[in-house]
This record gives sequence, structure tokens and C-alpha cells, in this order.
Amino acid sequence: MKKIFLILSLVLFNLNQAKTISDSLSIPDDLSEILFNECDACGCAAGNGSSGFESLLNPQFIGVKYFAQHYKAKENLFVNDLTQDQYFNTIQLWAKIPLSQRLSVYASLPFHFHEKKTLQGDININGIGDFNLMGIYKLINSKDNKHELNGGVGVKVPLGKFDEKGISGVNPSFQLGTGSWDYQAVLNYRFQKNKVAVLLNTDYTIKTENKKHYQFGNQWNYSATGFYQIVGTEKMILSAKAGLQGEVYDRNRQYKEDLPKTAGSALYGKLGFEASYKKVSLGTELMLPTYTNLAGGDIEAKSRFSVFINFGI
Repeated sequence: MKKIFLILSLVLFNLNQAKTISDSLSIPDDLSEILFNECDACGCAAGNGSSGFESLLNPQFIGVKYFAQHYKAKENLFVNDLTQDQYFNTIQLWAKIPLSQRLSVYASLPFHFHEKKTLQGDININGIGDFNLMGIYKLINSKDNKHELNGGVGVKVPLGKFDEKGISGVNPSFQLGTGSWDYQAVLNYRFQKNKVAVLLNTDYTIKTENKKHYQFGNQWNYSATGFYQIVGTEKMILSAKAGLQGEVYDRNRQYKEDLPKTAGSALYGKLGFEASYKKVSLGTELMLPTYTNLAGGDIEAKSRFSVFINFGI
């Protein structure tokens, strides 16, 4: 499966070099892909993580998204096997609203319901997460609309509850929020030609110390996604997408001291589809790890799945 993801993503990246296709992908001029990730290292809904929106359709919208993640973790320090299943689930309201021809504002408010299965029984937490707010500015948009470059800066407001007891487990990211004000910068580039589009994205999140003197590690995300139009009419568009997405996490800190086995990285392959009818768009995506090294090997990424519905404005 991992080899399939790699092959498909490479194929989509090179489709723009194949024979010319007469139809157009019909991507709006003000397309902007911002990977505003809703979860921290190891699935934590406490901050910004992976699988944000990559909508080619209705780039100005209000919508709802469901995002699910599955991880395996060590039950305790005295076992080598990864036996503990951890499930992170998020339903979020999100919107991207234009303020001018070049400037837009993005916002999201998540609700989390997480579960981990332990030898002592299941542990569940649920509640509102941290609020994200970002300004997005169109830096470059070529006259032929083939190239577009967007940049943005944002802040995460600590509305989600941070439980100090939760940091004592294998995965300290089993939280509803970081309890801290965090800051993000993002840059994304889009190339479009006929039925093919390629989106490249990178973002970096700076996380600060919370009131409990705990600080989650800074996070760098990057992704490359190819889109190909399968069906295109005046009212309806159906596109497939495939690509790669990576995440790198710095060590967490407590009382200014680095904590062992809290840094890590992961690389995912992803496949998905997106369809639109008039001003309504629906999308889904499946992600599987091609590489995972989280918490010194104590946590393994298994899968991610998302589905969203957006209403154009």
C-alpha cells in the first residue's frame, strides 16, 4: 500500500508534462490551500497537526469537517509491544471569508472526542478545542492563472482544556487543547494547467509555554498534492487527488527542560476525491503512513480519514 501511494503521487506530479488536454480544471482564480492542521504530534488535538483543507472548489466558504486519526502506543514502560489503541476524532466548523481581492481570513473551531484503550479500561475525553484564526494574503497571481502564491500568519487561542495529568502518559498529546497561545506562518503555491493542478504547502507553528509550565514542541508541516479532473461540466466537477504529507515535531518542554521521547516525524501518503455542485462541495481523504518515528518509537501512526462539506459564499 505504501508503494502505491508513492507511485500515484509521482504520477500526478508529472501529468502536467504529458499531452495537452483541451478541457480546463476550472479552478477559481482565488484558490488558496492552507493546511490548517487540527492536531499536534501523535494525534493531539491540542494544536495544529495534519490534514487541513485543500479545496480546489468554493475557495470562499463556510463548512463542517470530520477528521479521525488512529495510533498505536506502548501500554507502559515495561513492554515492547505497541498494544494501546488511541483514537482522535474532531468535528470542526470552519470558514474562509474574503476581506478584499487579495486578503482573506480563515477561522476554525473544533470539537474533539478522543479515546484510548488501556488495560485498566477505556479513557475518553471530549469538548471544545482551540480556536484558530489566520489572515491569508495572495502574494502572486500570474496573468494566465497558472501560478499562484499565498502567504499567511495566524494565532491559536487556547479555548480547549489542558489536563496536567494527561502529560504523564505515553502520549502527552492526549488533550483537548495546549493551554497556550500558539502562532503559525504558512506559505503555499499552486500550479494549474488544463485538467491538472499541483499544490505545495509548508507551515510552521511556534508553541508557547502554558500556565502549567508545559510547552508542546514547535511543529513543521509540508505537503505536495496533485489534482486531476475526472468530470467537468458547468454545474458539476469531480476531481481525484493524491500526494504526500510530512510532519516534524520538536521536543516538548516542562519548566524550560527538554523532555525525552517527545520529538518525532511522520510521512503520509494520501488519496482523496472532491466534488462540487453549484456552490456546494464535498471532499474526502484517506492517509496512511509511509514512515513513522514518533516519541522514540513508542507511538506508531496507523491511519487518518477526513470528510467535509463546504458551502460557497
